[in-house]
Amino acid sequence: MVSTLFFLASLVAYVCAKPISRPTTMVLAGQRTAVPNGFVQEKGGPGADQTLDMRINLAQNNLAGLKQALLAASTPSSPKYGQHLTKEQVQSFVSPSKDTVSLVTSWLSQNGIQADKLTPAGDWLNFTIPVEKANTLLNATYSSFTAQSSNQTLLRTLSYSIPSNLVGHINAIHPTTAFDVVKLLPTSPVIVSKSKNGSKPNNSSSSANSTSSANSTSSANSTSSANSTSSTNSTANAAPNSNAVDPSCDEAVTPACLQELYGIPPTPATQASNVLGVSGFIDQFASSTDLSSFLSQFRSDVANPISFGLQQVDGGINDETNPGTEASLDIQYTMGVATNVPTNFISVGSDNTDGISGFLDIVNFLMADPPTVLSTSYGFDETSIPSDIANSLCNAYMQLTALGTSIIFSSGDGGVGGSSAGETCTTFVPTFPSGCPYVTSVGATTGIQETGASFSSGGFSNIFPQPSFQTSAVSAYLNTLGNTNAGDFNPSGRAFPDVSAQGENVQIIVNGVQTSVAGTSCSAPIFASVISLLNDQLIAAGKSKLGFLNPLLYSNPTAFNDITSGDNPGCGTNGFPAESGWDPITGLGTPNFNSLKSVVGL
Repeated sequence: MVSTLFFLASLVAYVCAKPISRPTTMVLAGQRTAVPNGFVQEKGGPGADQTLDMRINLAQNNLAGLKQALLAASTPSSPKYGQHLTKEQVQSFVSPSKDTVSLVTSWLSQNGIQADKLTPAGDWLNFTIPVEKANTLLNATYSSFTAQSSNQTLLRTLSYSIPSNLVGHINAIHPTTAFDVVKLLPTSPVIVSKSKNGSKPNNSSSSANSTSSANSTSSANSTSSANSTSSTNSTANAAPNSNAVDPSCDEAVTPACLQELYGIPPTPATQASNVLGVSGFIDQFASSTDLSSFLSQFRSDVANPISFGLQQVDGGINDETNPGTEASLDIQYTMGVATNVPTNFISVGSDNTDGISGFLDIVNFLMADPPTVLSTSYGFDETSIPSDIANSLCNAYMQLTALGTSIIFSSGDGGVGGSSAGETCTTFVPTFPSGCPYVTSVGATTGIQETGASFSSGGFSNIFPQPSFQTSAVSAYLNTLGNTNAGDFNPSGRAFPDVSAQGENVQIIVNGVQTSVAGTSCSAPIFASVISLLNDQLIAAGKSKLGFLNPLLYSNPTAFNDITSGDNPGCGTNGFPAESGWDPITGLGTPNFNSLKSVVGL
């Protein structure tokens, strides 16, 4: 997830040999009361020669104005609907004030530090200093912390402070208290058939409208909902075309199944400007050979071979000899569903210093040439990201959406327990970035008569307030929910997911082997493909691309197949039950392509 970076004009900074000069009044800017779950603090301090690549997010001069402009361009009833902002307009909103720049650069200069701008707007600064100097500058105590799940070691502090006169001028500094370890969201796959030397696997289909034969098994770690608490019959609001879907789709989901379930057209896209970006993190690589096999197997109507573009961020590569499950899934269910939509695999390497595993770097990179849709199937527990860092990244998403990009994220696979199953929790754990109101979060369903998948993460953010565009839908759900799970979640927080799509028994090919996978990371690229195909038709008709989706989606709930059964257990509870209308398992429901076409004016 090597091109010239728009925002990262220079990462080179130097430290002048001046003594630290610090005001006597320092104000606590960030603090953790304990080492986060899953991390171990190593004994002994960092080595004397260790350095930190620091980033400072300066307060933008008019974020409220940017939000207002974004909503005007994204709300269907607005006279400015579809009038996305230019880069220059976005920069005018996010550039820091002269006072902010003067105060922060003066503080750094007094302490022998010269920082470089990371963005044209100047709202992000970068510099490198020794750990010892960072400790003194920020009243911090940096230590080494190791993630037990990956053995990744981070230099972090449990608290830091800034001068009192800079409060309100600095949004965030990192790395400080953010313990960011990006998580791979799909559950473990089960191999169901093999192919050798590029030959077709079993379960082959002869056309886009036929499905693979149903001799596959579901994922060993997939968890269809067995204890639904919904009071509504599971078939009452099933997809309108569910009776026409091949029964084998209950056991093996393919692009043909999705076309039948959601009315997705197989017609090739035609618009070169309509680009779909697919994020890749943590050494997940995509294979053009596997893609070709997948299309031959499941989309024999598509001209083959076709290829995806490669964009590289933070030293990212794409080793096609070592394809990963996630990358294979994302590429195959964008290019295999969004027929002929130009698609780029954006590989984000480990050479990042943004404090958020490259999540900020990829946004800054894409600001130079934004895709129409960005699909990402990775994320964090919200508890692992301090609120200042989460807000800074969410504001970056607001900038990208203002340019007309639809940002899609999978909601996570731990039910109400967070991004992964089996996490220890006493109250519900929201996921991030799904809690950011400027992304569209996608949950998972399972089966032809769709029900909410029990692993589908959903709930309410503890950082971001509930945006007005979803208040009515969420209030209706909370009224139905009553006192169930009271005290376990924040009912006034941003609610997610927004929508859903199939997420279990999804067929992919990895290293020549047909594999069944499950997770909301199946659902995100499927929904992203639907939006990409709508954008293709809009652009062909001379209309504006969709951009920020959420106000449009919540204004048109009947454009979705309402899913009314299922729950998402976790934290020792049954989680949330699915209900009529929006719910924290499946959102507004699954896409109905023809209804969405009508909604967007096609």
